[in-house]
Amino acid sequence: MPDYEALENEVHAWQQRHNAKGGKIDWRFTTEDARIKLKRLYPSLEE
Repeated sequence: MPDYEALENEVHAWQQRHNAKGGKIDWRFTTEDARIKLKRLYPSLEE
């Protein structure tokens, strides 16, 4: 890349193409499983 502006333009173009393609997320676990597994990272506000 010759300069920052060219890099920024390339990244923007890639992002536009990537977002236009869309995609599906294949979740490997349920929300409940995630709450159990990640409890220590995301403490409940109710406790």
